[in-house]
Amino acid sequence: MRAWMLHETGGGLHATDVPEPVLRGGSAIVDVLAVHVPAYTKTLTTGVRGDIPVPAVLGPVAIARVREVAEDVFNVRSGDIVVDHGLLRTGDLSDPQECLVGWTGIGGRGENTAQITAMRKLWRHGTLAQRALCAKETLVRLPGAETHGRLEQVAFLPWLSIAAEGLQQPGGTVLILGATGQLGTAAVLVALARGAARVIVAGRNRAALQRLAGWDSRVVPVAMTGDRGTDAAALRHAGEPDLVLDALGATPDTSFTLAGFDSLRPGGTMTLIGGVRHDLLLPYGEIMRRRLTIRGSWMARGETVLGVWQLIRAGLIDLGRLDAVVAGFADPAAALDLAERTASPGFVVVQPLP
Repeated sequence: MRAWMLHETGGGLHATDVPEPVLRGGSAIVDVLAVHVPAYTKTLTTGVRGDIPVPAVLGPVAIARVREVAEDVFNVRSGDIVVDHGLLRTGDLSDPQECLVGWTGIGGRGENTAQITAMRKLWRHGTLAQRALCAKETLVRLPGAETHGRLEQVAFLPWLSIAAEGLQQPGGTVLILGATGQLGTAAVLVALARGAARVIVAGRNRAALQRLAGWDSRVVPVAMTGDRGTDAAALRHAGEPDLVLDALGATPDTSFTLAGFDSLRPGGTMTLIGGVRHDLLLPYGEIMRRRLTIRGSWMARGETVLGVWQLIRAGLIDLGRLDAVVAGFADPAAALDLAERTASPGFVVVQPLP
């Protein structure tokens, strides 16, 4: 079968023949139907955003059809349409550890412990292949997906789920920083679906902001300047948020994030789910006096994934608002270049099976 293999960090992805996966305890073999290729994937292969245990088939997530399950697997069955969310956990409640399969990313303290090393060795390969071996813990059955006519759109479900994991406060006023990126766009869709009274969308791309504002009368666009004081004032004017969701990608500094912090109403919450690579200097006294909550959210639990799928099935999240751009599976370099230049609400999908 064919797969996208990363032989060495910095060596680029190559479509190559690899052995068929072999079923073992606690696993399922799936036919991979659609995989979202994030815009930063090419950068990730260089090692800038963390290590990948190479050689490895890349890809932490997928929409797939179950081909075969081990005898001790009961959460999915042959023929099911599933999402592989890629988040693998030890299951140890007193010392929880987790990592992403076929990708960078270690949860908790980010330490490559003996358990994480063993997990990444046993579950090395990801989903950018015609077939994949998946741990049962990373699979969520999608009831009714077999009748969905556009599974390439459903490939965006994992990113919607990451946004949903961070949006634990439905209703009220929600501010989404980085709303014009793919993760930010996912957050807008989820916030609207969960009943936010107002969704403030903040970013620098004015045309993209206006497009988001056209989705719903509750969406209020704010164009950011990069000046913390100016941006905070504009955000407060749009409506002091109950929840700030930081979905920003790599940024040159922390001014956008801190402007969002400054805009929070007393008693509000700020949740970090993005890719900012800077440390935040936050004022102790303000957090205390304003009774603010600062929390982090990483990836998504299976329960959250299923909940978002139910919103899609109910018509509360319209995947038709997104533009799924299908790239060829035969040329990984071209697909990664296309993903890098595809702006939200577009996103790149590959379909490994012919």
